[in-house]
Amino acid sequence: MTKFPVVKTGEDVTRQVLADDPALMVVVFRFDAEGAVGDLHNHPHVQSTYVEKGRFRFTIGDETREVGPGDSFVIPSDVTHGCICLEPGALIDCFTPRREDFL
Repeated sequence: MTKFPVVKTGEDVTRQVLADDPALMVVVFRFDAEGAVGDLHNHPHVQSTYVEKGRFRFTIGDETREVGPGDSFVIPSDVTHGCICLEPGALIDCFTPRREDFL
């Protein structure tokens, strides 16, 4: 079993690949402080997000919503999205196909 490194992606934000296959990748994003930002971006991958802990304000396309522990949602391919951490926590993201840029 390969352990993937923890990668800093922003101020108080890290990511770590938990598992991957050409068809699917599972990644944890940890937000260590209120106000930490997951920058707005888009990608061709379909993404599902599960809030393991913490609270976040997500923008997905033209919609903004607050999410907390146990919430989950799907972000379609090429839709601009990002978040602001309201309470430190972790997001579990699945991407299909896998994110080659995360390897």
